Amino acid sequence: MLLELAKSLIPDVQLAGDAIMKIYHQQKEFQIKQDGSPVTEADLAAEKILLAALKKAKNDVPIISEENSQSHSLAPAEAFFLVDPLDGTKEFLKADGSGSFTVNIGFIRNGCPEMGIILAPALNRLFIGAREEGAFELINGCFEPLTPRTLLESERIAIASTSHRDNQTDNWLSAHNVTHTIRAGSSVKFCLIASGQADFYPRFGPTMEWDTAAGDAILRAAGGMTYSSDGLIYKYGKAAYKNTPFIAKAQPSSG
Repeated sequence: MLLELAKSLIPDVQLAGDAIMKIYHQQKEFQIKQDGSPVTEADLAAEKILLAALKKAKNDVPIISEENSQSHSLAPAEAFFLVDPLDGTKEFLKADGSGSFTVNIGFIRNGCPEMGIILAPALNRLFIGAREEGAFELINGCFEPLTPRTLLESERIAIASTSHRDNQTDNWLSAHNVTHTIRAGSSVKFCLIASGQADFYPRFGPTMEWDTAAGDAILRAAGGMTYSSDGLIYKYGKAAYKNTPFIAKAQPSSG
């Protein structure tokens, strides 16, 4: 059922991506929010499309969205959506052709991410996933299954943030014998693990739940898992929807 919901939302997610790309190719102005992060016309245009689509599809499910600050004070419901209309705004503003920004919808139930949709509009890549129904990338009109890598001692690949790399991340990579590191921005990092291109994504710097819910859902649907820094399965609905440090892994039992 959740996979069908994800599929039904794809046209609206693509519409939001189109709105973002129109602005991406023009002069981009932005404002600074209270938390110090930038917000652009593209964030707001995409959010308007996504919120309308979700209310039409599931009017009874609360929506916590990055750009709707009033929603951040809502107590977590048993089930709710987490929306980031433009994850990787800093990458969006660089306009360097990397395309490392995404449109994100995640669905949370009982603290677990059960459905996710991610579109990287500049890369023309779209991923979906739902608990117990699998994870897929839409390629040439077909849903191709995502399969994480098997961890190899001789080759351990990690993904690190492009804009938020820190010493704690570097220390973790060294302690876990990571041999190769891929730099990427936004929630694409989760999708790269789900599709078998990396083993780990450690994140110790600040993030919000809407930054990670969709990607985490896709990774789990593909067979991976995300853990807190103390090794427990990562949960959502935390205070003010602020993330704590986490480690996303291709294999739940991998070291």
